[in-house]
Amino acid sequence: MTTRRTVLATALSLAIVSLFAGRAISAFAAEATPATRISVTVEGSGSDVVLIAGLNSSPRVWRELIAATPGHRYHLVQVSGFAGAAAGANVEGPVAAPVAEDIARYIETTITGKKLPKPALIGHSMGGTIGLMVASRHPQLVERLMVVDMVPFLGALFGPPGTTAASITPTADGILAAMRAAEPEARRTRAIGTINSMINNVPMRAGAIDDSLTSTADVSARAYHELVVTDLRPELAAITAPLTVLYIAPKGLMDGPQADAAYKGAYAGAKTLRLKRIDDSAHFIMWDQPAQFQAEVKQFLK
Repeated sequence: MTTRRTVLATALSLAIVSLFAGRAISAFAAEATPATRISVTVEGSGSDVVLIAGLNSSPRVWRELIAATPGHRYHLVQVSGFAGAAAGANVEGPVAAPVAEDIARYIETTITGKKLPKPALIGHSMGGTIGLMVASRHPQLVERLMVVDMVPFLGALFGPPGTTAASITPTADGILAAMRAAEPEARRTRAIGTINSMINNVPMRAGAIDDSLTSTADVSARAYHELVVTDLRPELAAITAPLTVLYIAPKGLMDGPQADAAYKGAYAGAKTLRLKRIDDSAHFIMWDQPAQFQAEVKQFLK
């Protein structure tokens, strides 16, 4: 079990941690919303689907999915401070939890507030964490949830069995300090190496690297710290919507059965759960295995 925790921690760290600085214009312009920590663009028509990208990412990760899966009204969430978007209210304090509240507010005022059916949520990586927060804390707002390659308590993977949010906080504090102290060139080098490790589909790396390099470093550092110290396992039972989790077995770090056991244990508290391993993929499943990812989403949205 300890080995499984260690290798999964290593894999998710490679897939999530990015040490980036600088700002630029995002590749996806987003309309302002009443929320203070996000902006949202809407595309298509049909049933409502909220798409939440991960740490330092932009809605570009959903382009191929949207093109291949028409018949839905997609709400593309851009987190302030990521991928060139101004930091806004995310300039200080926690990121994921307040963003989840803004998304819940957006759903309530823009979607369900108009007497429309509840939306489906799909979140990748940190976006999956945010999706879990929305679905557990506002279950009346979510029709179904898909989490793409993320566990409900990242911190548990950095410590021994029995690790809690409190016991892992000193480790998270150290990571935060190191991220803040990193020089810009070191951040850039780490960003490129990290992206290359979590996307096998080489042509897709450039866009993700651009999103990473144009993210606000301190927003990224605080968001990652928050992920490590946030334990959502006790909240899984509050999710009433069907939950689908797609995940990978990181090449060279974990085989399929080990990944299956790790995710089954991590999500043991969920009431209605479907786990699906996607093979031959790194962290960005939507780019490494697009056909299979799109098929899974189509099934999920039926």
